[in-house]
Amino acid sequence: MSTPAGELPLLALEQVTRRYTLPRERLLQPAPGVDALRGVSLTLRAGHNLGIVGESGSGKSTLARIAMALEPPSSGRVLFGGRDLNALAPGELRAARRDFQMVFQDPYSSLDPRQRVGRIVAEPLPVGEADAVGRVAEALEAVGLRASDATRHPHEFSGGQRQRVAIARALVTRPKLIVADEPVSALDVSVQAQVLNLLVDLQQRFGMTYLLISHDLAVVDHLCEEVVVMRGGEVVERGASDEVLRAPQHAYTRALVSAASTLGA
Repeated sequence: MSTPAGELPLLALEQVTRRYTLPRERLLQPAPGVDALRGVSLTLRAGHNLGIVGESGSGKSTLARIAMALEPPSSGRVLFGGRDLNALAPGELRAARRDFQMVFQDPYSSLDPRQRVGRIVAEPLPVGEADAVGRVAEALEAVGLRASDATRHPHEFSGGQRQRVAIARALVTRPKLIVADEPVSALDVSVQAQVLNLLVDLQQRFGMTYLLISHDLAVVDHLCEEVVVMRGGEVVERGASDEVLRAPQHAYTRALVSAASTLGA
């Protein structure tokens, strides 16, 4: 996953660690901690989707939140277009967020049930956006919904439709990068392929890049050219998806591939 000389990566993580402090068991003892990420480095080139795979607790979702600047690393840097996100002033970070958006795992909890869909989709747009209504309509229609759906509430949609609303919200700023954290795992199997194909179609139309977080190797294989395998907060294997998933080198990756093959048999 090296970047050609002279080409600036869209996203780069440099020796990123994230340590969480746990509650003290005794008053005078030091607070214990757990390392969710341990010296993770990776680069993502524009137009080259990257999948992050691993079992629960491997650090995938922590990596996604740090890549989105939703929380800071304990050490290391997160660079988007060469800019250190955690060194930006609050106003600069808000402006930068137009270029990277996130789709969360659960469409039932990630959409505010009290809000109408139009307001939900418009959330990432700057206050006072001149053509907010038009941008929302464009995003809804791009994901296969109707512009008139902007007046409805999330409970009026199926799970698959709610995830389309979530994708529309990520799409409305026309970002360069979408971080998708388990975007189909909460959906029925019959709907998963439809949403994955939608992501492919949207990339062809709008040209964004995906950082895909998933435990499902088939999903990563479908959408990503490159893959990083994580275990215990560390990268244990990386490379082209077709090579890593068909001829894994690390024992942990081989176990993941074997388990996926068994489940799919």
